[in-house]
Amino acid sequence: MASNFESAPCQPRSEPSGSPLPDGKRTSLGLYVTAAEAYERWQLWPAKVRILDVRTPEEYLFIGHPEMAWNIPVALQSWEWDAVKGHFPMRLLPDFVDRVKEPFTPDLTLLVMCRSGGRSALAVNLLAQAGFKEAFNVTDGMEGDAVADPGSPNHGRRLVNGWKNAGLPWTCKIDPELMRLPRLP
Repeated sequence: MASNFESAPCQPRSEPSGSPLPDGKRTSLGLYVTAAEAYERWQLWPAKVRILDVRTPEEYLFIGHPEMAWNIPVALQSWEWDAVKGHFPMRLLPDFVDRVKEPFTPDLTLLVMCRSGGRSALAVNLLAQAGFKEAFNVTDGMEGDAVADPGSPNHGRRLVNGWKNAGLPWTCKIDPELMRLPRLP
């Protein structure tokens, strides 16, 4: 497979391929890849690059995940209705960084993904504060961005980009060794 990244697993880039990056997907490290680029980099450097899926265990289990992805959730769904925002908000997990440090050292390159790039940006910022220097946000995530055309029958559906829409390998099979779930009280 041809690559623009011959000497190192990941080269910093201020913007991913394609359109400008929304603020909610930006990170303090400024390192970004698309799902397709993440897969290419993992294939080229599997000993140095890890794919970290920070979605909830339910998303990882039932929506699917990249075959080689570790699941270490950054947040879990709350069940307290937020009437102002009209949804059930996510709650950050205070032990996220500790759980990431169990299998990973800061010298690894982490390609961090979620559904569509927002939670993964949050996770990258937390990892950067903890000393990780090579944490990239996978800006289109597992499911990609939503169709923004109100006239389309697919309006609001996540069909624009992302791991699944790129036709990359994914599974719903679980390897518990690749999961670091939050500790229950």
